[in-house]
Amino acid sequence: MPANQHILLDNRPVGEASASNFKLASAETPALQEGQVLVRHHFLSLDPYMRGRMNDSKSYTAPQPLGQVMGGGTVGEVVESRSPKFSPGDKVVGMGGWQLFSVVNADELGALRKVDTTQVPLSYYLGAVGMPGVTAWYGLVKVIEPKAGETMVVSAATGAVGSAFAALSKARGCRTVGIAGGPDKCRYAVEELGFDACIDYKLHQDAASLSKALKEACPNGIDGYFENVGGMVLDAVLLRMNAFGRIAVCGMIAGYDGKPLPLTYPALILTNRLKVQGFIVSEHMDIWPQALKELATLVATGKLHPRESIAEGLEAAPDAFLGLLKGKNFGKQLVKLI
Repeated sequence: MPANQHILLDNRPVGEASASNFKLASAETPALQEGQVLVRHHFLSLDPYMRGRMNDSKSYTAPQPLGQVMGGGTVGEVVESRSPKFSPGDKVVGMGGWQLFSVVNADELGALRKVDTTQVPLSYYLGAVGMPGVTAWYGLVKVIEPKAGETMVVSAATGAVGSAFAALSKARGCRTVGIAGGPDKCRYAVEELGFDACIDYKLHQDAASLSKALKEACPNGIDGYFENVGGMVLDAVLLRMNAFGRIAVCGMIAGYDGKPLPLTYPALILTNRLKVQGFIVSEHMDIWPQALKELATLVATGKLHPRESIAEGLEAAPDAFLGLLKGKNFGKQLVKLI
């Protein structure tokens, strides 16, 4: 069996996460037991939710254990199998973690899934046609429930979730506006992702200024908002929400370092009779097949053009992850392992 390299969570961050929280280590890969497969990872997914798991605090999922391989989504190839369900050469997606190889129990429900790479590149199964894409689908379709002609807004618009949200929203006949950081991201959002407009939040010092820009981009107000950021951005959007608007709360990256995120205008939730609903996409596995089918079709027909930021080599994962938390990535953040 091949030697394996992996990255462990060595200690928990105090405030902002740093590279010193992680540790690169090596280990022998255990021999396969009956029903197991050995997967060589090609790409590792880096996602904002991982920052929350680094804390030892109450959340919707258990904290990442210290001294163990950092959890995370992976795509790769089966190199050895002792299961009739998989053969060497199969391309698969799973939760292999921050390591080169993983040994997977093939009979464990949802542990490993074969994917077709004839029309969808393997790496896309960690982004547009994977968990981030399904997250966008669930928040839009099941929480916001858009109607043609309505105005939808999404923060972190050019990330893996935001880019899928744009294609899904436009497919439903909605005016779709993004919020992103920097002119290059905003240009990409409009020219390649199909947003009707994109606002550069870095040009605005406070919620009032950002809200004024939203008013110009959303002349008919905002009917649906997909929240990835929180803080000032949420305050600005709340000022522009229409009566009976819907907000899908997916993430609050502005508060991932433990800073409080006060809400300036909570009364607007009552005044405008807003629906504000948080969700965790892994709790809604029943909708994944439907969502993945639509997302794959959008990619195959050229209606979804996701961009990827790729770091090279396992040892690059910590710095790439820290960059993701600061918005340095352009599109889906991946680590290439082969």
